[in-house]
Amino acid sequence: MSNRLKNKVALITGGAQGLGKEMAKSMIAQGAQVIISDINEITLVETASELSCDHIVLDVTSKDQWQHAITKIKEDIGSLNILVNNAGMGGGGDVESTDLELWDLVHKVNLDSVFMGCKYSLPLMRDSGDGSIINISSMSGIVASHNTSAYNSSKAAVRHLSKSVALHCAKTTNLVRCNSIHPVFTRTAMVQSMIDSAPERNIEEKLVQQIPIRKLAEPIDIANAAVFLASDESSFITGTELIIDGGLSAT
Repeated sequence: MSNRLKNKVALITGGAQGLGKEMAKSMIAQGAQVIISDINEITLVETASELSCDHIVLDVTSKDQWQHAITKIKEDIGSLNILVNNAGMGGGGDVESTDLELWDLVHKVNLDSVFMGCKYSLPLMRDSGDGSIINISSMSGIVASHNTSAYNSSKAAVRHLSKSVALHCAKTTNLVRCNSIHPVFTRTAMVQSMIDSAPERNIEEKLVQQIPIRKLAEPIDIANAAVFLASDESSFITGTELIIDGGLSAT
């Protein structure tokens, strides 16, 4: 199937690399007009040129930059149908070793940004006739780990925030939906660099051992899910989480 996203406009945060770039590529292939945003301007410009798509420099922790980005999309394009809140960061440390500064930063990047993205995009999405908000959470938001307290907390909050946004949208309009995606360990450049940095630790093998189907997820696995949630095929799906974990949560 092609043109599943024809005539739809999408904004993808953290779109310069990794999952964001893969989702942008897949949505473009399905006919969407995609705007990617990122705080890393150099990589953002390179990726936008590679994908032949629009781009906006955006620090997702900044209220002013969010408002500017949405205003620019409204002025330049006039509509917004898909919002993918993908930008995020990791945060190691158990509850005792994590300092308050790291805790605050992880929640600003992973959670506050999603809140602001939903808040400031909704009026334009509602006026655009239909919409799908896709918040990229993590399996860490469902299955906790002892040494990633801030990351666990922020990603779990994204899951519940998505449900709240979905209910708000259903009450105020039936045109905009909101769901979250929860990937397991995915072979992005960041994960691959972690694996390659310490071959003696057999990091990939240890990660794979936790996944029943015995392999890491690939970025395209997450991108395919995002395309589905962005498309009209999922028009009756809102307020739920799409778990992409190779069976991990079934154990």
